Amino acid sequence: MFDIGLSELMVIAVVALVVIGPERLPKVARTAGLLLGRLQRYVSDVKSDINREIQLDELKKMQREMTDQVTNLQASVTHEMREVESSVSKVIEPLAADVAVPPAPTSDSAPANGAPIESTPAPVPVAAETLKS
Repeated sequence: MFDIGLSELMVIAVVALVVIGPERLPKVARTAGLLLGRLQRYVSDVKSDINREIQLDELKKMQREMTDQVTNLQASVTHEMREVESSVSKVIEPLAADVAVPPAPTSDSAPANGAPIESTPAPVPVAAETLKS
C-alpha cells in the first residue's frame, strides 16, 4: 500500500525521537500500534462483510435460477401429462361408445303387475387386442 523503505523508516524514527523525546516515545509507539491494529481489524471486518454480501447475492441468484428451472420443469411435465390424457381419451372414447353397457334394473323399475323382471345378459369383457383388430 505504502512504499516505505528501511531508510525512510529510520528517518521517521529519528525525527520522532527528537520531537517526542526518549521518555514518551515508547508510550506513543504502543498507542500507535494499538490504533494500527484496530484499523486493520476494522478493514478486515469490512472486507469480510462485503464478501458475505457478495456470496449472499450469488446464493439468491442461484436460488432464483433453480426456482425458475423447477417452475419450467413443472409446467413442462403438466403440459405433457395433459397431452397424454387427451390422446388416451381420444382413443378410449370410440371404444367406450362401442361397448356401451345398459344400466342394470333396480327394484324401483319393477313392473307394477308383478311380472318377473327380465335379466339382461352381463357384458362380456373385451380384450384390448381384439379391439385393435
